Formats: sequence, structure tokens, C-alpha cells
Amino acid sequence: MIRHISRLRLTAFRNYASAALDLDSRHVVLTGPNGSGKTNLLEAISVLSPGRGLRGASFETLQGLGTDLPWAVAATIETDAGPADIGTGALPDGGRRVRINGANARSIEAMSDYLRVLWLTPSMDGLFTGPAGDRRRFLDRLVTTLIPAHSAAVGDFDKAMRQRNKLLDEDADPRWLTAIEAQMAELGAAIHLNRTDSLHHLQGLIAESLEDGSFPAARLSLSPLLPEGEEPATSAALEALLMTRWQGLRGLDRAAGRTTLGPHRVDLDVVYAQKGVPAGLGSTGEQKALLIGLILAHARLVRLRTGIVPFLLLDEIAAHLDADRRRALFQALDGLETQCFLTGTDPVLFEALGERAQSIGVRDGRLAAA
Repeated sequence: MIRHISRLRLTAFRNYASAALDLDSRHVVLTGPNGSGKTNLLEAISVLSPGRGLRGASFETLQGLGTDLPWAVAATIETDAGPADIGTGALPDGGRRVRINGANARSIEAMSDYLRVLWLTPSMDGLFTGPAGDRRRFLDRLVTTLIPAHSAAVGDFDKAMRQRNKLLDEDADPRWLTAIEAQMAELGAAIHLNRTDSLHHLQGLIAESLEDGSFPAARLSLSPLLPEGEEPATSAALEALLMTRWQGLRGLDRAAGRTTLGPHRVDLDVVYAQKGVPAGLGSTGEQKALLIGLILAHARLVRLRTGIVPFLLLDEIAAHLDADRRRALFQALDGLETQCFLTGTDPVLFEALGERAQSIGVRDGRLAAA
């Protein structure tokens, strides 16, 4: 059985006062004019996973206007073990709670026992030419679908790093700095090893399918974490080395007003494998196709390593693909054996899906069968 969302309910979420969808296992096509709420619906699904969803928004901004009800998203996931009810919603402090089958979840990551989520949005079209931070966030999203705790580790590292920067600015007691640097080193080593291990497995899977010409393949690597380029293989050794480096860089970092070395400075390097050129030098169409191929490969990897095929949220994915490439995409989505949510303004773009998809019209935060 294809794991799928059979029921989705939204309350006070963005421009949805309330919304309800009952679905079967087929793909879901959402069509409607710009600004009607198609992306908001994808975002609602994306918050059923660790992190802040496909927009990276703070949770308080998800609140719908003109209502005192807190925002909430609930879904029923059909699995081989039976249906599971997953819900998340606002807390008064700006955070969120998670409930699974009617009980408070032990952690945000507990949702990943039932579903994993990947997405592509138009804002990612410039990923290969934009700032390194965008590529790190993209990579960390991929890693989180494999290692759910990764998202929290990245958030905790960023928080600890801000504390270190503040302590440096205040010329605080070195013992306080040592304590916060120890925390950063533990988190930083875990983040880096999560990234490198995930990329290793993803690259291996991509290499196995280089002959598939539907979408270009990527050659992936990380820029060096440390200036000398040689990194210890074990987490404990990397922690110790990071501690030593940060202690030695306190003067420089105090003057710079920031932490100048660490996993927050690493970049994801992507090369168009078939052409041997950096992805950022490809045409707009090539970059889009390369990004799609990367997401499809990672979805296969998640299935192989976790047994859970991720839901794919593809926002305006078909608008810039020709008819042949659209058919190739739809065929690849079928091959994943998962439920994919696709949006667009023109239903014609999805005609090749035929009866393999269920069509939903979106108008001003209201849903209806198209």
C-alpha cells in the first residue's frame, strides 16, 4: 500500500479559516490563481515534519488573520500498520505542540515515524547561484528527512553560536566560553558527520542511475569544514579539534563580531555530472532539471534507508518544463510510489497525469474538487 494522506484539516492557518480534504492514494493537483492559497496548503503539510516548513517561517506568522482560534494542522496518514492521526498547532509561547493518535508526542521528531516530507518551491530556482546559506538550508532539509534529529541540532548550534558571539563581545569569563564551545563542538561534529554521511549515500545512489537521461545528475561535495581540509573521521576527534580551533580564534572572532569557522560556514558544491561543469553555470532550464533530479534521487534514498517514501510537495513545478520533461517528471513520480502534491495556475499542465491524480481547485482559501 502506498503511504498517503487520506484526510487533511486546517484551522486558522494562513488564509484558511478552515479547510478539509479527503483523499485517496493518488497524486494531488492543486490549481487556482496566484494568491489563492495553493502554497499555503503545501506549507501546512510541510509543518508535519521537523523544522519550520517550506517557507522557514516562525510559527506565530502561520496564524490566520481575524480569528482568535490558534492555527492547527491535522492529517490522517495511511500506513501498512493502519491509519495514524498526526496533528500540530500553536502554543501560546510562539512554539508548537505535536499530537499523535490523540496523545502529546514525546518530541517533534516523532512525526517522522509516520511521514517524511520533501519540497521544491519557485524560491529555490536560484539555489545554485544564490548565497551559500540557501544551499546549507537545502542540504539540511535533505539530511533531516534521513535523520530527523538533525534539524534540532542545527537550531541548537545556531543558538549556542549566538551565545558565544555575545560572550566574546562582552569579554566574558573564559570558563563560560569554554562551556559554550564544548556544546557547540558536540553539535557541530554531529551536524558535519550527518551531512557528510548523507551526501555519501546520496552520491552513491545518483552514480548508480547516471544512464537515466530524464533528468541531469548531480555530483555533490561539501567545502572544507577546516582550513587545512583534513577532518577527523570520528565525532570525538572532530569535537576536540573544533574546541581547539575556537579557543585559538577567540581574538579574531571578537574583532570580527562573529564565529568565523564551523559548520555554519560550509557550502554545498554541485556539479552537473554529465557535463562536468558547476551547476550555477547551467541554463535556467538545466538548473531546474538538475534540482528536480536531485530531489527525486533523495526521495529514493530516503525510501531505501528508512522504509518510508517521503511525500513530495512540488510548488509550480510544471510551469517551466516542456511537455516531454513534464511527462518524464510524472513518470518518475509514479515510480516513487508515494503521494505527491503539485500546484499550478493552469490545469492543462497536468493533463498527462490523467486519472493518476485527483484535482482540487483553490480559490481564496477555499477548496473544491476541480
